[in-house]
Amino acid sequence: MPRTIKPKLPPLLERKLSKTGQTRGADDDVIFQNRVSRSNTVLIPFHQWQANPKLRDMSNQFECGYIVLISPKDYFSIKKPSDYFSEFDLALGENALVFYETRADWETYFPDNYGWTYANSRTAPLGGQYVARVPANTSIDAVRSQKVNLGYATQSLKGAGIRLYEYASKKTIKECRLQLEAIFWLCVDAVNAMANNGMSREDAKSRKLLILKEAQKHGLLDFEKLRSKRIINSQNHTICPLCLKELSGEEFLNRLAQPEGREVPDLTVTQVNLFHIEELKYGAFNHRQYNLGWGCHFCNVVVKDSGIYPTLSWMQEVIAKNKETGYLK
Repeated sequence: MPRTIKPKLPPLLERKLSKTGQTRGADDDVIFQNRVSRSNTVLIPFHQWQANPKLRDMSNQFECGYIVLISPKDYFSIKKPSDYFSEFDLALGENALVFYETRADWETYFPDNYGWTYANSRTAPLGGQYVARVPANTSIDAVRSQKVNLGYATQSLKGAGIRLYEYASKKTIKECRLQLEAIFWLCVDAVNAMANNGMSREDAKSRKLLILKEAQKHGLLDFEKLRSKRIINSQNHTICPLCLKELSGEEFLNRLAQPEGREVPDLTVTQVNLFHIEELKYGAFNHRQYNLGWGCHFCNVVVKDSGIYPTLSWMQEVIAKNKETGYLK
């Protein structure tokens, strides 16, 4: 049977869906990679590795491997670091690095004193024993105040890896993208929105049917589950998980309004953004099926990494205090 070819989406929506499989942004002065696949090399803080046997047990499931990071202060507080590391299946320069973040650590445990070199490989051997991201300091002399970015700092190799809690396998990324597109098509005006933005109405209807059918086939369109997760409402229409407003397909493509005098010419933020129902955090891999929806940009900003229910509790307190003091009737 010939494979059914899906009509193409408008470029802006296609990019929005593709970006759901990428990590958040990161600038040159941090250890993390900037907007790369969620299946990339994972950076794991040593205290997380040390305290979490389940994490160690699943380490071989990271598709591009992992690197454990430990601070110089913690590393040198261990009586026999190499022996201790081996108890946790770690070896400096193989799957672990000393990570310099403060000027005090850089000067107290200067890596040259130990014959160390900085690493530049994401797979074993890592090419060195440490990586450094020490910010500039204006309180000391000019030479010592310069920032230190060593390891994974070249144009072609920026960042050692991704945040542990942002990880998702290639399979999960693919299924999440499919589910997120299906959720988009549940917007009450999705077909009209696509017809107004480059697709023919027939193509929009065709792709909607194909995506919903494919999502159903892969167990990604359980309406009851989507409702319980605040992703759709009782009419099976897409909603913002925080304010519960029905979302319009047009909002996925409309740029965010900017305050006068503070306009940015290359703004790409739209009115609707990816929304994690249970927030990204250590101890869980929450970029997963049935934990992703679409939400209002400002609702997303409010929730950030706090989670929906803690945010709602905080909002209740704010409203109650404003009523109590007479500012809100």
